[in-house]
Amino acid sequence: MASLKWPTPQRLAYIANLMRSYIGQSGWKIDVDTGEVYHPIFEAKAGEVITDWVKDDNAESLALWRKEQKAIHGLGERSYPLRGQFSAIAKEVYLSSQPQFYLMALGVSGLTFKPFAKVRIASSFMGLHVYVDLGDKLKSVSKHKRRKAIRYGKALPKDVQEHIDKLCRQAVRHYLG
Repeated sequence: MASLKWPTPQRLAYIANLMRSYIGQSGWKIDVDTGEVYHPIFEAKAGEVITDWVKDDNAESLALWRKEQKAIHGLGERSYPLRGQFSAIAKEVYLSSQPQFYLMALGVSGLTFKPFAKVRIASSFMGLHVYVDLGDKLKSVSKHKRRKAIRYGKALPKDVQEHIDKLCRQAVRHYLG
């Protein structure tokens, strides 16, 4: 299927100049059925030129589409290589963007019946865990919400979650101290 983008004013002017060069020459024919006048050599040359223009337009639209896809889907966040050696700067950027700890789970101690948080320290090579006593901060949360948070990892109210993060951050700093 031919693209309809090819007939720009410059291209139409080129076709008109090409036709002008064939007007005085012999070889023009008339189609009896349609009444159309044509010159076989002119039609062949014009067809080749138009085919090239259509290919150029298709290549241009494909390049534009690829550029748009890259702009839409490329986040441009990666500042370090996915495989291979880190450069010194990329390593620093990567490590500075990582959190100091990960909150793995919430639970209730079987000995003291008080809530605690299981925290994994991010910089440890062996997956070191620290258990942080949360005290009575979860008392303000309903029993149902506490159980949902402990069993299924559901979100707690924002102020309670911030307090838990603060306690975990202090405990990790004290441990790494």
